[in-house]
Amino acid sequence: MDTMLYFWIHTVWIPGAAFLFAFQGFPVRSVDMQRATDNITTRQGDTAIIKCYVDDKVSRVAWLNRSNIIFAGQDKWSLDPRVDLVTKGQLEYSLRIQKVDVYDEGSYTCSIQTKQQPKTSQVYLIVQVPANINKVSEDITVNEGSNVTLSCLASGRPEPVITWRLLNPLAEPLEGEEFLDIIGIMRNQAGRYECKASNDVATPDIKYVNVVVNYPPTIRKTQSSETPVGRMGMLQCEVTAVPTPEFEWYRDEKRLSNTQGINIQILGTTTVLVIANVTEEDYGNYTCVASNRLGVQNASLFLYRPGTGRDINGSACVSQSLWLLLASFACLFFKC
Repeated sequence: MDTMLYFWIHTVWIPGAAFLFAFQGFPVRSVDMQRATDNITTRQGDTAIIKCYVDDKVSRVAWLNRSNIIFAGQDKWSLDPRVDLVTKGQLEYSLRIQKVDVYDEGSYTCSIQTKQQPKTSQVYLIVQVPANINKVSEDITVNEGSNVTLSCLASGRPEPVITWRLLNPLAEPLEGEEFLDIIGIMRNQAGRYECKASNDVATPDIKYVNVVVNYPPTIRKTQSSETPVGRMGMLQCEVTAVPTPEFEWYRDEKRLSNTQGINIQILGTTTVLVIANVTEEDYGNYTCVASNRLGVQNASLFLYRPGTGRDINGSACVSQSLWLLLASFACLFFKC
């Protein structure tokens, strides 16, 4: 028996715990052992209960963590206020840790001295931490064709998986993890990018990056006008551009401005030239010019009297007529 006590004191508990056996009055119980080694997984901030059960064959019992005594019998050695015992009846001697944190992770040992031999029940506490995005790229503005790298750095236990999406109508996943590389960014790749970090511990953490892509003006639609004398004529020019373009209107080589009878309206990326009371002198070719710091584009529009046969799509009509004429000559030449 002396040899067994010596083994218990010097190999199971740290030497400073030797006085534990002078402790009197703790119920004498033996152990109903769980598996020799077990894992308990809990989430940061939750409460962990590490189970240990005993019966009347036990003479001494204690909880240790990395050779540090937490409880010896009912005596608390730990100074941590989050730690206490769960003793429902005389059969349970479980350890409870409230508001678990990552530094609580590790091996916990329920050490028991029976009449026959010392026994231990070891449990490894695993602390999981929800995914958290620590740093994400700030909103950026770039020129079309530039290379762009977005970053999204996250922490968590287990290590989180990071995914990216461009929140357009398709919102398809993009190839990238912590860093999303976009080579030669195009205007249709502008928008709100979503970075999501997940590790199945809690709801994924999500952050967003807004990407603005600058590009030169492109005139996407023009509207000429067929207007009789004495009526109001309207010429319209619709543009796509970032940043928002500036507009100018010309009649031949002369720049137009808001004067009596002429009003230039600008609504975002659309401009309208309004001629309040059309006269014979107003008929002819007008030019819409759109510009921003990346470029300039212009288009010709027409104000014409009814019955002249000109299509209201202006320059588009001229191009179409030219192609039809060329096609007719080709057909005659090849006798089609």
